[in-house]
Formats: sequence, structure tokens, C-alpha cells
Amino acid sequence: MHVHRGGTLKVSATQFIRRMRGGAQGHLMLCDDGRAYVVKFQNNPQFLRVLANEWLATLLARALGLPVPPCSIVHVDNRLIELTPDLRVDHGLYQSPCKPGLQFGSQLIGGLMPGKTLDYLPDKQLSEISNMEDFAGILAFDKWTCNSDGRQAVFHRDRIVKRYKASFIDQGYCFSEENWRFVDAPLRGVYARNLVYRNVTGWQSFEPWLTRIEEIESERILNIMATIPFEWFERDEIALAILAERLMERRFGVRELITQFRKSSREPFPNWRA
Repeated sequence: MHVHRGGTLKVSATQFIRRMRGGAQGHLMLCDDGRAYVVKFQNNPQFLRVLANEWLATLLARALGLPVPPCSIVHVDNRLIELTPDLRVDHGLYQSPCKPGLQFGSQLIGGLMPGKTLDYLPDKQLSEISNMEDFAGILAFDKWTCNSDGRQAVFHRDRIVKRYKASFIDQGYCFSEENWRFVDAPLRGVYARNLVYRNVTGWQSFEPWLTRIEEIESERILNIMATIPFEWFERDEIALAILAERLMERRFGVRELITQFRKSSREPFPNWRA
């Protein structure tokens, strides 16, 4: 393990485990801290800034107290890529080797040993998860950061606890994907099933996360941005500075964005009390 700029911990990949599903074609890899990470590479088939978006959004979500996986900057050596035929990116008509260097890594929820981790639960089990209230928190977060993808979650339980807990993954489409232009729409950044919102009864259901968003200081955002590897945003520091300004400006628009979702055809909050 090494320290990257800004004092950020960096780990090194030691072993390829398997390819993962998803548009960014992540690879599950074991690293020298003994943990397994879902690693997204710079030359993934979506766009380079997926890595910057994942890093910034994950650390902002953690700062707000939301359950997202720990993440790290993962160094993948060219030698490991050369020795591992599966470390490839599929571009449709052709494949290319994964690019060596610094990549984004999200710790695998549940690790390599059981527990049990699922990406879908039947309604009964979903209604019994231990942290249903966090879906309101991540909704506020996704509206603030303009997540243009549907909200993704996985559910994990250990051998002792029977109820599952949700963890929120895949933040790469926050900040309006690669352009950082913040194009809002009522149904962007929301979870596909209304069941997770059934306990929302009013603005108090979005606390403490909504207040934490509104009160976050620019210094905290800038400190996180200072740890993003330059190559993840092509050293476009002007664009990064503008992104920080937009996040500060948007803090007090989150309530209106949630209201637009509340009034949408989804009718997501049946128990909202006027």
C-alpha cells in the first residue's frame, strides 16, 4: 500500500479474480491490503470520468453518512495485465488490454467469503431491510449530485443477522455523466421500486442527510477533489473548479428536485403528510 496525492491511500492489485457485469466492465481483483475490489479502468467503454465521478461521489456520500462501499485508488501494473488474458476491455468490434496505472476500486460488499450479497430482493425481504430510511438519504444525495442513472443498490447480510442491509453502489453517472453539466429530470437518480420510499412521510424523513447537504462546506468538497488522480479528469482543473461551484450552488435546490419527483407520475410517497 502507498499514499497518493492528498494523503489518499493507494493499493496495488495482485490478482485478477473475475469479470463483473455492467457497462463499465469492472474487474474483481485482489489487492495487497488483502481485500477484494471491483476495479474500473481508465479505458473502460463508458468514459474516463467514470473514475473521477465514482471517487468524488462515493467520498461525498460517505461524508454524509450514507452506506456506500469503502473505495481506494488501485494501481494495476502492466506486468499483471500482460500475464492476465482476461484483463481486457470489450469495445464491441474489438478488444483492448486494460490500461495500466491508477484505477478506481470499490471494495466488494461482503468480501469473498460468505455472508450473502444479492442485487435483488423479493418485496417481503426488501420491506424488512434494516436501513430502509437510507433510501431517502441517497435520494437526496442523487438529486444533489444529478445522478443520471437509476439508483443501484446491493443487499448483504452476515451469517448471524437475518435481515439484509442495503449498500449503494455505482456512482459513475453522478454529475450528469462525463460532461458535468447537471441536466435534471424528476425520474433521474431514483430507485426502480417505490417500496423503498413507503416510510417517507415528509421532509423529516430526509434528515439528517438533507441538512448535511445544505450545510456542507466548500472546503470539504475541495479537499476530496484534491485527491482525484489528475489522469482521471485529464488535468482539467478549470472543469473541476466549476464542478465544485455547481455543487455548492445546488445545495439549496435539492428540496425542489425532491418535490418534482414527489409530484411525478411515479407517485413515490403515498404516505407523505401535507
